[in-house]
Amino acid sequence: MEIQILLSENGIKYKEIYEQIRLAILDNKLSAHARLPAKRRLAEQLNVSIITVQMAYEQLQSEGYCYSAERKGYFVSEIQGEMHFNQINTMDLEKRIQNEFLINFKNGQIDASAFPYKHWNRLYRKELNESNASNAQWQGEYSLRVQIALYLQQARGLACQPEQVYIFSGFQQLLLNVCLFFKRRAIGIEDPGFSRARSVFDQLQLPCYPISVDEEGCCVPDEPIKLLYTTPAHQYPTGTIMSIARRVELLKWAINQDAFIIEDDYDSEFRYKGAPIPALSHMDSTGRVLYFGTFSKTLLPSLRISYLIMPAALQQDFEKFNAYQKSTVSRIDQRAAAKFMEEGLYSSHIAKMRTLYRAKRSCLIDSLSKHLGEHFDIIGDTAGLHIIVTLPDGLNEPKAIALAKSAGVEIDAVSPMYQLHKPNNHVMFGYGAPSMDEIERGVQLIAKAWKGYLLD
Repeated sequence: MEIQILLSENGIKYKEIYEQIRLAILDNKLSAHARLPAKRRLAEQLNVSIITVQMAYEQLQSEGYCYSAERKGYFVSEIQGEMHFNQINTMDLEKRIQNEFLINFKNGQIDASAFPYKHWNRLYRKELNESNASNAQWQGEYSLRVQIALYLQQARGLACQPEQVYIFSGFQQLLLNVCLFFKRRAIGIEDPGFSRARSVFDQLQLPCYPISVDEEGCCVPDEPIKLLYTTPAHQYPTGTIMSIARRVELLKWAINQDAFIIEDDYDSEFRYKGAPIPALSHMDSTGRVLYFGTFSKTLLPSLRISYLIMPAALQQDFEKFNAYQKSTVSRIDQRAAAKFMEEGLYSSHIAKMRTLYRAKRSCLIDSLSKHLGEHFDIIGDTAGLHIIVTLPDGLNEPKAIALAKSAGVEIDAVSPMYQLHKPNNHVMFGYGAPSMDEIERGVQLIAKAWKGYLLD
């Protein structure tokens, strides 16, 4: 049976073969039990390897579109019922496939290729046994809580006990739990601020007040709130580092208002200029600051391990509130992470990643300066894994993002992070995921697209 299959120049060949045969089956162009072309003949027809055709056929078979008969080949399955689907033409297919190869400057990504998989797999295999088959205790594995307490004391100057450490499966689950614990009190969030934090407040239908950010960081609230969410070490997204004077003012405000501060220390490990910035919790002697930490930036986001340091005075009530909860983080992952830290691998990995990200940051800034020139200003480049670029007159945020994507590059919008006065001339570049070559190439593509638009 002859099948007309059109392959694009840069597409993934087996996916294109699979998709076009699948559509032919759904469109009844290939009848039930019809024999598909022999692998060798189709490979010769399309000028691809037999392995490529084999992969396409195996994918079709795994999804039930065809079946195989020993020494006879592959045959179209009989699909019961009438199928309705949207036809995808070849041009749409090529666009979709090309999108898989976009250079990724999206924020919140890390360089997964630099993760020490060999060490992690060794520790993970050791913990993967029958004795670890049960859930971790609700608060988290004690061995991991010990290591987190030691690490925070050494790296962030934060004195806490393992009993104050609580393990959660990611930032949003942690924030949700804390907001419920505080009985849905009115909350303040930096403006601009972290969109995923605000989405939690929206889901809970909490009264949420935007708190302005200036050159010293989050301002002292005037609003009637009892909780304040803030990012002192590296304000998100502007990169502002909260001054010591402002920290003192916020702590005094919390005492006077009988309020609490949520300190999200999401990427403090990656600072490239000046001395390390101490945690706000380090200055808190009255138990007004709840410290949020995460392994998403330093290890892998897919591990889903975040943690809370709860002030000692709130521990008993917090544990009573969560009395019927179970741990939502794999016990094996927790124990592997504890061993990873205990053997000194965590500190070594952070040091390596800090060097790598510093080089990527320099590469990005140099590339932007080289290809975009002086008309594009950079904001917040002293720490973290992202920068903000200010666009020149004639180029707004949505157009800049659309032009970048059409050139094969993904960047982020900044305006959704504002609640009040949304800027229209800022975009964000995250440099965690792309390689140095991709950073240089991505900026070149963006510069060509943006300059071409401005010159029209």
